Amino acid sequence: MHAETFAHWLTLQGHRVIKSASSYWYDQGPRAFQAFPYHRLITPGAREVKELLLNEKALCIRFSAPMDSGLGAKSYHMTYEKPGYDLRMLDRRARQNIRKGLDQCRIEPIPLERFAEEGYALEVDTVRRQGRNLTITRSAWRKKFLCAGQLPGFEAWGALVDGELGATLFTFQMEDWCYMLHAQCHRRYLPLRINNALSYVVTKSMKERDGVKSVFYSLHSLDAASSVDEFKLRMGYTPKPVLQCVSFHPCLALFLHPLTHRILTRLVGKYPGKGFLSKSEGLLRFYLKGMHRL
Repeated sequence: MHAETFAHWLTLQGHRVIKSASSYWYDQGPRAFQAFPYHRLITPGAREVKELLLNEKALCIRFSAPMDSGLGAKSYHMTYEKPGYDLRMLDRRARQNIRKGLDQCRIEPIPLERFAEEGYALEVDTVRRQGRNLTITRSAWRKKFLCAGQLPGFEAWGALVDGELGATLFTFQMEDWCYMLHAQCHRRYLPLRINNALSYVVTKSMKERDGVKSVFYSLHSLDAASSVDEFKLRMGYTPKPVLQCVSFHPCLALFLHPLTHRILTRLVGKYPGKGFLSKSEGLLRFYLKGMHRL
């Protein structure tokens, strides 16, 4: 499966997808474009960046660059790129949690139709538990994952407790990488550690497949709590060093400086859970750190 399939899935959902010399891009937020495939590290030239910002009327673009490129702020991708994956490679606490979870649930692939119907309740609970605002409606959720059922490479996995869906993972194979695109777990099942069991089984299953060399769990989040990445670290994933690059439209960049960031930070504190504010603060933070580096 290739980037074109992923691009088609985004288009079916209503996203704007464009292709430049270095990468594909999609509107992850209002006029804010993210490069993909996520695992590729790119170094678009100044002309390419300018054309993206001006021709697409974008407010900003975001991409990951190699550490030796001189672009952007120090960041990471959470990945698993080692050969093999089993319990012996994890620490004692992780092994205990996984074994407990495996005793409490059954892990298996589930139809995307079931994920589209039942997964929304898990997403709502997960978002609220993490102190974020829900940004997707039930109808948009259904459309997003029913669209995936029309295309190759997408899978949904579930942790079932007495037949009830307690945790889910949604994946896509991009070239020789498996992407963990969405993960949810209802809070009442967290003490059972079924999310640990689910992550372990899916990672192990993917690493054992022909054609899959590495697993990509996530980009460095703009606004997620540190506990989100702590879970991935305990599951054996490692932060791969990259440079996070954010470029703003030239007209907007004139007004972006440390004072603007301090104002945004205060607004985030005053209105916690507002996704637009927290992600804007994250984008500006990476932008200013990248400028300092340059």
